[in-house]
Amino acid sequence: MKNLLNKKILFIICGGISAYKSLETIRLFKKNGAEIKTILTANAKEFVTPLSVTSLSKGKVYSDLFSIENEAEMDHISLSRWADIILIAPATANTISKLAQGTTDDLASTVVLASNKKIILAPAMNVRMWEHPSTKANLKKLKNFGYKLIGPEIGNMACGEYGEGKMSDPLIITHEIDQYFLDQKSIKKFKALVTAGPTNEYIDPVRFITNKSSGKQGYELAKSLSIKGFDTTLISGPTNLEITEDINLIKVETADEMLVATQENLPVDVAIFSAAVADFKINKKFKNKIKKQENLNLNLEKNVDILYYVSNHNSMRPEVVIGFAAETSDIDKNAKEKLNKKNCDWIISNDVSNEHIGFNSDYNEVTIHYKNEDIKKEKLSYKKKSEISNEIVDRILDQLN
Repeated sequence: MKNLLNKKILFIICGGISAYKSLETIRLFKKNGAEIKTILTANAKEFVTPLSVTSLSKGKVYSDLFSIENEAEMDHISLSRWADIILIAPATANTISKLAQGTTDDLASTVVLASNKKIILAPAMNVRMWEHPSTKANLKKLKNFGYKLIGPEIGNMACGEYGEGKMSDPLIITHEIDQYFLDQKSIKKFKALVTAGPTNEYIDPVRFITNKSSGKQGYELAKSLSIKGFDTTLISGPTNLEITEDINLIKVETADEMLVATQENLPVDVAIFSAAVADFKINKKFKNKIKKQENLNLNLEKNVDILYYVSNHNSMRPEVVIGFAAETSDIDKNAKEKLNKKNCDWIISNDVSNEHIGFNSDYNEVTIHYKNEDIKKEKLSYKKKSEISNEIVDRILDQLN
């Protein structure tokens, strides 16, 4: 398992009878060269001791959220940034529920919510708990967040029942994470570029032409690409959004600036143009603020078409070029026309006349229109933009691979 060498694994152990398996998992990680830091939940300490964990991991064991000794280091931030991945094993039904709801009542849950790294769960619970609809709903939500599951397995349980819910064997967990790092090596060969947000086209020093785009979908796409291993650059128009440090953020304001930034960051394997670039700009910007007057005539000219430029660039064209179509009517018709006109591989359309999706909303409902005539189009139903982004990136990976 050579892919574990020098990898930093933050191991969260929750309270369950399967916690004893975590000790063997830590031993295997160390044997294969991984660096381990461990968080024990309060209930986990009923099953394994901090001394047994630290003797195997050769690293510090954390537990309390607010520790005078540790909090100066801002553990909930520094731990999440230190790790290459976070492994939760065993992941109990209670922990899965807390993570799905975004609850942060201890160090483990706080670190996970603050993390920008891959989260891997090895569930362990009674078969009835595993089969309960609430557990299934929580797991579905976590999968949409990008979490990965290892197991559980079917077998005899400590409670005497038989069924699915046993934590996977330590050797299986170790192998799966070794394989994850191997996959990341191949994915890291891929580079992605995303544009997001509006552009501002100035009339004078204080007035400009813009649109309602919040940039939320583009930012979520950049996050999803980065989490799944892409070397990601985000070129953003004016927004108030934040992005994780592992993404190369380039801030621009005008369409011309966005074009230059795009040109400077080619070539890439995937380019996603979700920015709502203003179609027009002022032919000649006024040097001074225009005074109020009865009538004002403005001379406009067409802005550069960045999507068309990249899609038709012979030497620098990405393997996958994706555009967005924000429409208010004839959505499928307009999207298909744009797909053909721009010469891109996908057009992702949505109905921005619906106030519950699209501009400024955290939710979206989109249709992917493919250049590949065998598929033609695929609808991604109403859900959070983060979930939409995960589904889009999964499809990008399928096409690249």
